[in-house]
Amino acid sequence: MSRILAVHASPRGERSHSRRLAEVFLSAWHARYPESKLTRREVGRVLIPPVNEAFVAAAFYPEPEARPLTMQADLALSDQLVDELLGHDLLVISTPMHNFSVPSGLKAWIDQIVRVGLTFNHTLDNGVAQYEPLVQGKKALIITSRGGFGFGPGGELEALNHADTLLRTVLGFIGITDVTVVAAEGEESAERTFAISAAEAEQRLLALVREL
Repeated sequence: MSRILAVHASPRGERSHSRRLAEVFLSAWHARYPESKLTRREVGRVLIPPVNEAFVAAAFYPEPEARPLTMQADLALSDQLVDELLGHDLLVISTPMHNFSVPSGLKAWIDQIVRVGLTFNHTLDNGVAQYEPLVQGKKALIITSRGGFGFGPGGELEALNHADTLLRTVLGFIGITDVTVVAAEGEESAERTFAISAAEAEQRLLALVREL
């Protein structure tokens, strides 16, 4: 785990709890492994363009090596983001839960890196689509903050948590199945209540520096 890609999805700056928690982990990791490489990708405060018709046409062009220059341009950012993902060992995603799912910038990043022929393969078996993940040997850490309580495993609001399930599904689809989630809950509750949850998340992140 010597190469880390940190994807920051909160539209907040200094007020972001998910960003602050991510720095707890990243700082501790650097202190323990000073020779490790860290790459940051901002998707919360920088526009990641949504997938459009031109992107789809270029991504599914029947002869990828012969794509016209215009199609190559349509995929330039996606190619960069995929190469970035493939070039690192540990993916760290810091994100808040927004309306039970992930912020739009993170969803746009997902759509850019789920690429046929690069991160997954698509074939037909008797007319039925079959999918094969192409990403191997990587782990992911999701660091998230939530306004309410009970969205984690076994919680009374677990069924409303479409953020963790979306990220686990997408990452698993491309081949990243070793996924750890660390969450701080209750931002919309009393200040002390959230502080306790955030402190517990910090301790878990510090432990993960030794475990991952």
